[in-house]
Order: sequence, then C-alpha cells, then structure tokens
Amino acid sequence: MANIRMESRASLHVNRTIVYIVCIVLALLSILPFWIMFVNATRSTAEIQSGLSLLPSSHMKTNLDVLLSKSFDPLKGFLNSIIISSFSTICAVYFSSLTAYALVAYNWKLRQAFFTFILLVMMIPAQASAIGFYKFMYQLHWTNSLLPLILPAIAAPAIVFFMRQYLLSMLSIEMVEAARIDGAGELFTFNRIVLPIMVPAIATQAIFAFVASWNNLFMPLILLTQKDKYTLPIMVSLLKGDIYKTEFGSIYMGLALTALPLFVIYFLLSRYIIAGVALGGVKE
Repeated sequence: MANIRMESRASLHVNRTIVYIVCIVLALLSILPFWIMFVNATRSTAEIQSGLSLLPSSHMKTNLDVLLSKSFDPLKGFLNSIIISSFSTICAVYFSSLTAYALVAYNWKLRQAFFTFILLVMMIPAQASAIGFYKFMYQLHWTNSLLPLILPAIAAPAIVFFMRQYLLSMLSIEMVEAARIDGAGELFTFNRIVLPIMVPAIATQAIFAFVASWNNLFMPLILLTQKDKYTLPIMVSLLKGDIYKTEFGSIYMGLALTALPLFVIYFLLSRYIIAGVALGGVKE
C-alpha cells in the first residue's frame, strides 16, 4: 500500500509539473508579441530592420517626437476612444443584463421566440448592415458624431446570451418574488438585488465589450471624417501613409499607446473573468 501511495504521489507531482510548464510556456507565448511591440517602440528603424530584440533601446523619446509631428494627437484620440468605449460598454452590459433578466424572471408567451431571434441576430455580421446603417445615420445628420458608435451598443446579442445563461444558474426566482411581495418596483429589484449578483458576469463582459469598442476601426472609419473626432485606431491606421517607409519605431509607438489602456482595463477587471466564465456556464 505504501508503494502504491508513493507512486500515486509521484505521478501527481509529475502531472502538476507538466501542467505548470505548459501553462508557463503558453503565458510567455501570449505575452511575447505585446512585449516585442513595446520594445520596438523604443528602437530606431535601423535597429528594427537589423533583427528581433527583447531588450528595450533608447529611442523612445525620438519615436514619440516623430509620432507627434505627424498630426498624431494621442490625447484627442484617447479622449474620443475612451468616451466611445466607456459609454458603449455601459450601455451594452446594463441593457443586456436588463434584457437577460426579462428572459429569465418573466414567463411570457413569446419568451423563447424572442430568445431565438436574439440568437439569429448574433449570426449577422456588422459589415452586412454597414451601408444601410450609414444611410440611416446620414439622414439623421449623425455622421461625424460619436452617438452612432455608442447607442447601437444597447443591442448586444452575444452579451444578452451570456447574461441569460449566467442568471439561469445564479438567480433565485423566489428572491425576486419576495421583493415584489414587499412592494419593490421592478427596476428597484433589478438594480438593487439582481445587478449585485451579476457583478462577475458584468465585469467579464465589460472587458470584452470595452476591448471590442476600443479596437473598432471599421465603423468609425466610415462615420468619422473630421480629424477632431478620430479615435486612436484611426490615427494609427493613417500613420502608414505618413511614416510607413521611414519610421517603424514611431508606428510601434502609436500601436503601444493604443494598446496600453486595454492592459489597464484588463488588469483592473481580470479577477472577475474566471468567476464570471465559471459561473456563467450553460444551464437550461
């Protein structure tokens, strides 16, 4: 028996070691592209063309000066991007949570049909409706406005689906009914009782929604033509025509400035991801 236990412990130790090694390797592979981007932001064009390096150089200020001299306004781009991403994320997670609550807490006749319709909408790519959406915004005189990039986030089918699955596993209908018996209104019940339960799921989807909105280039490039309304991704995409052949380091600097806020948001909310994904598993 003692030998069997020792062999079992040894086998468990080996398995854990293999798992840790695999996880470390995968983590390094995930971090490496971003590290190379930040390192290249500190290197000159000649150094970048000479080959790969994992050590920072001393040309960061030069790259930043060249970047700012090419009509690249990181503060204005950051402000536009943060306004669009923040408000669209709030709209997406709040109204999606509200929709998911209606699909779970209320027993109405077309509930399943409505949920099926939401799943069908998920299959339609945004590019398929881009022309019609642009014409609609043009008729409303909303081109060169940030509103068309914020308000459509109210309808986020993928987030509704995730929130519904989360509530199916976490929400107690008895608790909602008890609040109704006590005289609480529906919005009060949702905002004060249901939303606190959904914090892990909301934080998880907020990260994904913020990143998707921040990196969005397609719709802002179509709707925005005034430079004072440009987002950071648009500014970075326009750098290719100005300095693509001469200043690689400045382009990497622009990419680094665009990606940096995403790391901040991720590290602020990342502790909720595992809880949100684990507790939001499919349950019917």
